[in-house]
Amino acid sequence: MKKTFLLPIALFALVTTLVPRPAKCATAGARRSAQSQQPGDEGSAARIARIENDLPPAVVIKGQAVRAKTLRERMQFYKVPGVGVAFFDHGKIIWTRAYGLADVATKKPVTAETLFRAASIGKPLSALAALHLVEEGKLSLDENVNDKLRTWKVPDNQFTTREKVTLRRILSHSAGLNFQGLPGYVSGEPIPTIVQILNGEKPANIDPTRVDVVPGTIWRYSNGGYIVLQTLMGDVTAKHFPEIMNDLVLRPAGMAHSNYEQPLGKNLWPLAATPYDESGEPVKGGWHTYPELGPAGLWTTPSDLARFAIEVQNEYAGRSTKILSQQIVREMLTREKDDWGLGFALPPGHKLRFAHGGQNAGYRCDLEAYADMGPGLAVMTNSDGGEFLIQELLRAVAKEYSWPDLQPVEHTVAKVNPALFRAYVGIYEDPNAGKITVSMKNNSLYTQADPLGPEPQELYPESNTDFFILSNDVTVSFQRDEKGNVSKMIVHAFGHSFEVRKIVGAPH
Repeated sequence: MKKTFLLPIALFALVTTLVPRPAKCATAGARRSAQSQQPGDEGSAARIARIENDLPPAVVIKGQAVRAKTLRERMQFYKVPGVGVAFFDHGKIIWTRAYGLADVATKKPVTAETLFRAASIGKPLSALAALHLVEEGKLSLDENVNDKLRTWKVPDNQFTTREKVTLRRILSHSAGLNFQGLPGYVSGEPIPTIVQILNGEKPANIDPTRVDVVPGTIWRYSNGGYIVLQTLMGDVTAKHFPEIMNDLVLRPAGMAHSNYEQPLGKNLWPLAATPYDESGEPVKGGWHTYPELGPAGLWTTPSDLARFAIEVQNEYAGRSTKILSQQIVREMLTREKDDWGLGFALPPGHKLRFAHGGQNAGYRCDLEAYADMGPGLAVMTNSDGGEFLIQELLRAVAKEYSWPDLQPVEHTVAKVNPALFRAYVGIYEDPNAGKITVSMKNNSLYTQADPLGPEPQELYPESNTDFFILSNDVTVSFQRDEKGNVSKMIVHAFGHSFEVRKIVGAPH
């Protein structure tokens, strides 16, 4: 998993611009795919065509015209072979679309039945199942998870003397458990047991799951917490995790095309989209195996993700109790720590929205939905470049349907003497966000950071110290120390702010 300025994955995005093509460039896959439209304007061909042919940028400059970009072009630009989309509103899937190829070599098109890796979108499904066990009395939100863990225990240390790892804290990523990326296991590699994974013992390829911050004190994304959750749920039910999820979530939500098979059964191989990297090459070893089922084990389709979100909406509204009661779903969608509930990100905005993104080797996806039976979108891709494309598509949908959020942000460019820029040049570093480089070229300022992609992004001035980029809603403010030297910058991204200190100045 890439570092994303410690923001919820569902909010991380990057957008660039490209010259548009005519509407006739819509892919053959889109024309052939199953398109489950409902009667009425929301699913009209005209509205969908506008979305496909007008992907807006994240940021616009006041007074400058915005050039339209087509979905096909952006797929080519980001080297995304295939995309699946499901749009839903008022408790129904309004339309679906499938674009491009599930496998480039065989020219197999994406269809409504194509399986994608959901990656971390599986976390809120795991959360729903865990909360169901809470309602059954088999788990408690606020007790020490070690009280019911049998297979493995969270090792106690100086951080757990007073505060303990609880289910509530695991679900809200505030349990103090360390962050771990999940690279998965290539075909032919030995697959570790869950205990080996938690202990970081070979053949596991991740660090041990440990508490290294006092539980309850900070929000920090943790795959390890959901591995602990997977173990806890198995211990209290004496069932395998796929069986738990099938019984408690997949079947009740009507997710008939979804599964937790790891490795994926050969009978499902024809349905699975081949994963591709950012350069458009197939991921080495094909789709990886993830024994970490709780955080990363779900195979699904955009339509099934839409059905899951609709079930959450129905339960939030008190229209269904197939998985949870209205009371506990409303607790689930209440902020616990920062912009996070129990399993879902709850992004800042004009209305309550629940969301989660996912990324693992060769797959990127996102799920966004308004809680009050409003609209939502599920997008799944088979490319590491898909995360950037998804955000563009989200904005196109938000623009077409007049969502109160996810709209382009308008900035005004100020006239600033380029001589001031020299003091800002250098390398800035944050322990979590990594290094951010600021450079000058042709009297303009540029920044480069891993979460923003490989190419430098121009920093446009709004004042002598405040700048913005066009690729997303990210601004930076340079600050000086008591001696007058530029010592740090404050990065504002998606409603969050963090400080990045300067470690190397401009060369003389």
